[in-house]
Amino acid sequence: MTGSDSAGGGEDSGKQPGETAGPMTDATGDSAAADSVALPERSAWQRLAGASTLWIGLVLVVLYAAFSVLRPDAFPTRFTLQTLLIETAVLLVLSIGMTFVIITAGIDLSVGMVLIFAGVIGAKTMEWLSPGEDATHAGWGIVAIGFVGSLAGGALWGLVNGFLVAKARIPPLIVTLGSFGAALGAAQLITGGVDTRTVPEKLRNSLGFGTVLGGVPILVLVAAAVTVVGAWLLHTTRFGRYTYAIGSNAEAARRAGIGVTRHLILVYLMAGTLAGLAGFMNLAYFGTTTIAGHTTDNLDAIAGVVIGGTSLFGGAGSVLGTVIGVFIPSVLRKGFVIAGVPVFWQPVAVSVVLVAAVWFDQIRRRSRQDRRR
Repeated sequence: MTGSDSAGGGEDSGKQPGETAGPMTDATGDSAAADSVALPERSAWQRLAGASTLWIGLVLVVLYAAFSVLRPDAFPTRFTLQTLLIETAVLLVLSIGMTFVIITAGIDLSVGMVLIFAGVIGAKTMEWLSPGEDATHAGWGIVAIGFVGSLAGGALWGLVNGFLVAKARIPPLIVTLGSFGAALGAAQLITGGVDTRTVPEKLRNSLGFGTVLGGVPILVLVAAAVTVVGAWLLHTTRFGRYTYAIGSNAEAARRAGIGVTRHLILVYLMAGTLAGLAGFMNLAYFGTTTIAGHTTDNLDAIAGVVIGGTSLFGGAGSVLGTVIGVFIPSVLRKGFVIAGVPVFWQPVAVSVVLVAAVWFDQIRRRSRQDRRR
């Protein structure tokens, strides 16, 4: 197999001798179709200037600086930064799984509802295992079982999504739109439409509000660990190389000997499992299942991934870009609240940034096509 550099790490195109290589990704995060005609050599500055991660990073820095100037007494403070990190932690975990899905040229509209379902399973499991006593005083053993229940609940929906997309060949948009409604309906059936509030105090005090290393929230450390593992998996392993290859050209990947069906099932399974983890984190932080509080989580995750430079056409993207992309809407919302901007402008601003990111991606794709001519 021939190797090529990818966003954040070296990627293998999955090409076998005698076969045409599919699209490949260079070190700046740009995807380029490898063909028989070599692309013109670009200077280091041209590669850097064309890196989407660089530009979205600059956008994040400018936003943070602007709000810091507008409200120097409230925005650039330790408390604001801490709350910003906590509020973004759950969404970041969702977005790491979404990054893998979108790189394969898929989509998952169900992650927000899977988060709710997983949280309900975890909360109800801990409640059911505490008969005759207040579940809020449950011990670590019951909390651990609840955690496994949340992961299993998320993994179940991920497995269903992956099987229907990869095996039944149903478009991922339709599959995950169906899972969106089914997961939410299942959560409401289990709870009767009423939020479960019997979350153990040990869970809330340790994971939800616990800090280490002089004030670093544990939820943030969990999200950071997921991010690091996701970056390692995507940018340095065969699993990541196959993810890029399938998103670039699924048929070419199949002919190169990659088990596309199995790999897609694993990608959606991972996305569902991470949604389950996010559901348990949400449960720990809010102390309730918050059934009505995640209607836009799926769109927020998709927006963060796309703003971060992952192409909706598949085959290109990076975990670092996703991290920056997720923080841009979060900084916008937090800054608007502190600056006193009406909340109705928040979705407008996020939508503008999202459309601009997709437009920029299309410009880059056209530019690469022009260079090949």
